[in-house]
Amino acid sequence: MKNNSLFLPGFHLQTLRRKPRSAQQILAQKLDDIRQKTFNQLGDCFDNLIPGYRLKPTDSGALSRRRIYSKENTFWAFFSQILDNDSSCQAVVRKLQSYLALTSDKVPVSSTSAYCQARQKLSLPELEQVLQDTVKRLRPDPDLGWLQGRRVIVADGTGLSMPDTPQNQQQWPQSRSQKPGCGFPQAQACACFCLQTGGLISYRLGNKKSHELPLLRQQWGSFAADDIFLGDKGFCSYFDLSVFKDRSVDSVVSLARRKPVTADKAIEVLGDSDLLIQWQKPKYRRDAAYSAAQWQALPERLTLRQINVVVTQPGFRGAIFHIVTTLLDPVKYPADQIIDLYRQRWDVELFFRDIKATLGMDILRCKTPSMVRKEIVMHWIVYNCIRWLMNQASEKEKTPVRRLSFMASVQALRHWEPMMVQAKNNPKEQRRLLTHLLAVIAEKGVPDRPDRGEPRAVKRRPKNYQLMTVPRHEMMEQTHRGKYGAQGA
Repeated sequence: MKNNSLFLPGFHLQTLRRKPRSAQQILAQKLDDIRQKTFNQLGDCFDNLIPGYRLKPTDSGALSRRRIYSKENTFWAFFSQILDNDSSCQAVVRKLQSYLALTSDKVPVSSTSAYCQARQKLSLPELEQVLQDTVKRLRPDPDLGWLQGRRVIVADGTGLSMPDTPQNQQQWPQSRSQKPGCGFPQAQACACFCLQTGGLISYRLGNKKSHELPLLRQQWGSFAADDIFLGDKGFCSYFDLSVFKDRSVDSVVSLARRKPVTADKAIEVLGDSDLLIQWQKPKYRRDAAYSAAQWQALPERLTLRQINVVVTQPGFRGAIFHIVTTLLDPVKYPADQIIDLYRQRWDVELFFRDIKATLGMDILRCKTPSMVRKEIVMHWIVYNCIRWLMNQASEKEKTPVRRLSFMASVQALRHWEPMMVQAKNNPKEQRRLLTHLLAVIAEKGVPDRPDRGEPRAVKRRPKNYQLMTVPRHEMMEQTHRGKYGAQGA
């Protein structure tokens, strides 16, 4: 073979060339480049909670191609957007730019259009399935449960607001007392939480006219036999107590709309302020949310237990209230334990505060009903993931989970996320960081302050701005804000 090299006569250039890469090697290199452009460092923290196959690209259709905003990247970018203090789409793009700057000379443009389009392609049923995966894996330890180790499900309702767009107004109209353009769409959510773990179990969404009871009835499938339902007086209903009893679910609620039964009319006096009573089935009302056939199927009488509670702690609302429950055995379920259980019902208010104030679900950002629903589901997913971390930290460090701070856990995860990015190619380093993250979460405990008064009041005075009583374009025409009130009147 003739050697055409003038400078290296002893070498053949053909032997110095690299072998052509196969199609499989080229594809593997492209996949490795995509892995460098990812948000899945958060997924490394929650791989035991959210299955990876849920986020794999589909065979065809939306999010089927592996790009920067793939199905997995878009999900975790959405997750990161909910988790961050600045939950804007622009902040997500900036974060991705900073990640890519570590491994590449090219960074995506600052426009949020590609991310927003990819986020719209996320399927709501698939997000709901991811939420159900977190619910299944966030189960309480039976040995740590209250009242014979039974799971306690606490329910309550809350209101949500969102951007004032025609689509949102049509789905969730604002209050009639507000003029068009001066209010915001209002949604009503009823959610069920596990009292032991603090995790969300199920939810339903309605408008301002939706009462909590009909929304709760849509979640009966979330209850399992031997569960205990815990609710306030808004859930005190003959129909619901009877249906729960038929489903082998006991209830603990406060009395409402009925006069308490006195000792002389009780079936049996079980103890001091502890009575075994019987309710007569009321007459059927045509405007009821259930059918006449459902009402006829209920028993004519319902045996219950009524516990009278006298509040002596200063600052607490109400001096006397009555607890009604289907836990009839006074030996197995003492009255003081039931009173203590109902006292812990206040935790559901703290759960809503965590997700609305800490994670920012109180005021939603999306402008269409479909995206609003996805945003709400993502808030629930992020919330359950944080609760899962708190329960893992509680189990590892032997600290009661009710003493751990949700806000401190969110802060820790926010600052641990960049460290996970740098260690994402080193599984051993990731496990070490996750161990330290759980230790830090368990270290910050909330002090136990029983009987502390928490008035629903705001101490810091807001700015003395005028209220928007006319549409924005009409108020913009005024030259001084002091004239707004006179113009709006």
